[in-house]
Amino acid sequence: MAVRKFKPTTPGQRHKIISVFKGQITTSTPEKSLTVGKRSTGGRNSSGHLSTRYRGGGHKRKLRFVDFKRTNDGVPAIVKSIEYDPNRSARIALLYYRDGSKAYMVAPNGLEVGQEVLSGPDAAPEVGNSLPLSKIPVGTLIHCIELRPGQGACMARSAGTFAQLTSREGDYAIIKLPSGETRKVLLTCRATVGVVGNSDHALEQSGKAGRSRWMGRKPHNRGVVMNPVDHPMGGGEGRASGGHPRSRTGLYAKGKKTRSPKKASSKYIIERRKK
Repeated sequence: MAVRKFKPTTPGQRHKIISVFKGQITTSTPEKSLTVGKRSTGGRNSSGHLSTRYRGGGHKRKLRFVDFKRTNDGVPAIVKSIEYDPNRSARIALLYYRDGSKAYMVAPNGLEVGQEVLSGPDAAPEVGNSLPLSKIPVGTLIHCIELRPGQGACMARSAGTFAQLTSREGDYAIIKLPSGETRKVLLTCRATVGVVGNSDHALEQSGKAGRSRWMGRKPHNRGVVMNPVDHPMGGGEGRASGGHPRSRTGLYAKGKKTRSPKKASSKYIIERRKK
């Protein structure tokens, strides 16, 4: 894992830091049976109205079907390739199962082409293997964690992230998440052993505004430069501060708690995330 800096021959190159693909990515063509065309919404809803601003344009993408459930238990799979996925920050690995099926998984650090991975309760707690939390040793670093059994991984999936299985209490595992939150998760939920790869993603810098446009992001207007009719923080003479920071719809920012105190999952949270 490494990043590449450029000589400042142009203003766009001066601050540009990108990931090195050579040595990480082993093929540039995705598996055809696991890809489908992805239609960009441009921030429009089903009626065609703009519901999310500052979206649109960008390079065409293909959607890769990533297997977040890993339910092909007891069947060994060989890692055929490590690939780039434009829809996520992490890399993905193409698996060839012994029964002839193929699947993509999120590639953890240390996963090599030709390595064998396994899923199920009988799998060893080794990098890339997916198994229930009840079978993973305490203190192990994990990623791609389920919240409900059979739901599929929904936590710790982005580049460089990991959680830690700290202890067990009855039917629950105590997990410390990347945000700093400590919560209970059922022991029957699955997780993958290891840390998500491409950890240098956090060091990347686009270097220019055009690179954001390639990713489908449009220029973002600040609320304080708008008129009062457009934003609660707009208006005023000169460079007025705009009042208390809030969203376009009036929702306070900068510290106001937005989580419902009656939320059912609060009883599973032992320690809230760090601010």
